[in-house]
Amino acid sequence: MRKDKRSRKPRTKKFYGYFEGTLSIFVNTVLFGLKYWAGFTTGSIAIVADAWHTLSDSLTSIIVIVGFKISSTRPDKKHPFGHGRAELISSIIIGSLLAIVGFNFFGESIQRFRGHQPASFNNLAIIIFAISIVLKEVLAQYSIRIGKKIDSRSLVADGWHHRSDSIASFLILIGILIGRYIWWVDSVMGFAVSILIFYAAFNILKGSTGPLLGEEPDDEFKSALKNLLTEFKIKKDSIHHLHMHKYGEHTEITFHLQLPHPMSLLDAHAIADNLENTIREKMNVEPTIHIDPV
Repeated sequence: MRKDKRSRKPRTKKFYGYFEGTLSIFVNTVLFGLKYWAGFTTGSIAIVADAWHTLSDSLTSIIVIVGFKISSTRPDKKHPFGHGRAELISSIIIGSLLAIVGFNFFGESIQRFRGHQPASFNNLAIIIFAISIVLKEVLAQYSIRIGKKIDSRSLVADGWHHRSDSIASFLILIGILIGRYIWWVDSVMGFAVSILIFYAAFNILKGSTGPLLGEEPDDEFKSALKNLLTEFKIKKDSIHHLHMHKYGEHTEITFHLQLPHPMSLLDAHAIADNLENTIREKMNVEPTIHIDPV
C-alpha cells in the first residue's frame, strides 16, 4: 500500500502530461490542415504562416511528452537525484522554439508591409479562425491550469504557446474583417502577434532557466525552516550557507548549523539527525546539515 501511495503522484503527473500532449497534437494537426487549406485557396501568406505556427504547437507537445517520459524515470547510478530536470529542459526548448516562431512572424510582417501586400480572405477563413481561437484558448486554459496544479513548467509553457496561437488567430481575424479597407492592417497585426510571442517566450525561458541554474530559497521557505529550529531550542540565526537544488519533484537542501563548541560530537550528531528527519517529514525535502562549532 505504501508503495502505491508514493508512486501515485508521479503517475498522475505523467498521465496529465501525456494526455495534454496527445490532445494538443491531435487538435493542432487538424487546425493546421484547415488553416493551410484556407491559406492555399485564398492565396493568403498570413494564413499559411499562421498554419505553420499552429503546427509548431504539435512539435512542442511532442517535446512535452518526451520531457515527462524522461523526468519520470527512476534515479540510477549516473543520476542519483532522478531525471526531474528534463522537464525544465523541455520548457527551455519550447520557449526557444516560440521565440523562433515570433522572429519568423516579425520578418514576414516586415516583408508584407514593405511590399504593400493587403490581405485577401473569404468567409471560409473567418469560420476556420473563429474555431481556432476558441479551441486554442480552451487548450491554453487547460494546460496552464493543470500545469500549475501539478507544478509542471513544461505544461504551463505549452499552454502559453497555445495562447499565443489563439491571440495570433484573433489578430488575423481582425485583419480579415477590416483588411479590405486598410491594406496595412495585416502587417501591423503581424507585428503585434510577434511581440506577444516574444513576451511569452521570455517568460517561459525566465521561469525555466532559474531553477535549472539554481535559485535561492524564497522567504517563506526560509521562515518555515527557521521555525523548525525553535523546536530543538536552536536560535533562528544559527543557520547559514543555505542552498536548494530542485530536481523536478525531488528537492535537496544543504546548510550549515552553528552549535556550541563544548557540545560532544555524539550530541551534535543527534541534533542534526533529528532535525534532518523533521525537515524531511514536514517540508518534503532531503536535507544535509554541516555542523559549525561556535
